[in-house]
Amino acid sequence: MNRRARTVGALAGFVALAASPAAIAATLQVGPGKTYATPCAAIAAAQAGDTIEVDAAGSYAGDTCAWSTDNLTVRGVNGRAKIDATNTAVAQQKGIFVIAAPNATIENFELSNAAISAGAGNNGAGIRHQGLNLTVRNCFFHDNQNGILGSPSTDGQGEVLIEGSEFSHNGAGDGFSHNMYLGHYAKFTLHHSYSHRGNVGHLVKTRAYVNFVMYSRITDETGGTASYEIDVPNAGTTYVIGNVIEQSATTQNPAIIAYGEEGATNPDAHLFVVNNTILNDNGAGTFVSIGNGSPASIVNNVFTGGGTITAQAAAAQVANFSTGNPMFVNQAAYDVHLAAGSPCIDQGSTPGMNGSQSLSPDHEYAHPLSQVTRAIVGTKLDIGAYEFGNAGTLDGGANDSGVGDGGAIDGSADASAVDGSLADGGAIDGGNGATSGDSSGCGCGVASGASDVAPACGVLALCALFVRRKRRAVTHR
Repeated sequence: MNRRARTVGALAGFVALAASPAAIAATLQVGPGKTYATPCAAIAAAQAGDTIEVDAAGSYAGDTCAWSTDNLTVRGVNGRAKIDATNTAVAQQKGIFVIAAPNATIENFELSNAAISAGAGNNGAGIRHQGLNLTVRNCFFHDNQNGILGSPSTDGQGEVLIEGSEFSHNGAGDGFSHNMYLGHYAKFTLHHSYSHRGNVGHLVKTRAYVNFVMYSRITDETGGTASYEIDVPNAGTTYVIGNVIEQSATTQNPAIIAYGEEGATNPDAHLFVVNNTILNDNGAGTFVSIGNGSPASIVNNVFTGGGTITAQAAAAQVANFSTGNPMFVNQAAYDVHLAAGSPCIDQGSTPGMNGSQSLSPDHEYAHPLSQVTRAIVGTKLDIGAYEFGNAGTLDGGANDSGVGDGGAIDGSADASAVDGSLADGGAIDGGNGATSGDSSGCGCGVASGASDVAPACGVLALCALFVRRKRRAVTHR
């Protein structure tokens, strides 16, 4: 085959690729004056890989739906788009958004007041996830029976990433529903988020095989009635690093971090609690309650307010501060940065590694819903969630698309929907079965030689014309 034929053939193949529906994703726009009046109308019309932009200026109260279309990004623009489910029969008696797709991303939404009857499970959720991989960014879940309730289609598969998001006043008040409850995923990551004021349930609950709970504020606060602040009932490889955690005086359970209380049934049972600041306003109880699991590593934490650090005799406790005044800037306002002269300054230990995973904190939570980089100031790492004198840069704000230490979501796997409702004991109840940005362009290099230029440019022009027409066809405004 001569060079001209090869060039034309390659370009023709590129045109065929560009013509493939899978190669072009649409952006569907929702809101006043847009093509779609509600998010769910756009979701119903969307194809795999599409982006749905929802104008926060619109009114979407009661808009609730389920979908299995893969790899949709549903994003509020011009602020957080709000869906209030008050007096609404939520999709499939499960949640405002019920997602059975292999991959989904939800950004910039406020989801509230999802509820179902006690007979149906008392576990209506802002997001009910039954797929594989879920990413949630810059969202606010409040006054639902569950903020997020999720279980993967197959145990030990899929990943959930939550970053820059707030959870408040979720829970049905029965102790079986929570601000967030994640089932047996392969990995769960919570980054620079704020979970507080749970209604009797837990602020963070996860049964995932690997957990990263990092650089977040997990505080029950005055009048809060949450039970555990962090609950990991089946153990698993769990990193609790760089968080501000607080138990209220009105808690429903005096343990703050609970690990393996239902048995170490996950593949690994190592817990790492490193450089957190943990406040116990209850005045008694256990900071790190370990029912089952390998000896925990508890390093460089501030424990204040009274109580036992842990009852696990074999736990490695290194360079923790638990006696005296740590000297916070303003503990009453949850500003637990260290003040000048704090006994926690330069008193930390080097946390080391767990295999290839560093245990050293490299960020600090910045309220609200952000984080700054952390570097050692002085001779050694400080104890607690904050480094005195740290001048870190803002990194991982509410609209940041980075995933931080928890790792990226792999969108390559496929999974079918799971029928059922995730009960607090981890069982699947088969009562409620699930139903099932515009980017394109052309480019090519033309080989040297005048005889090749004309046919190559002709195909390139055809490609460009096709793409322009395709863009007009798939971009809905």
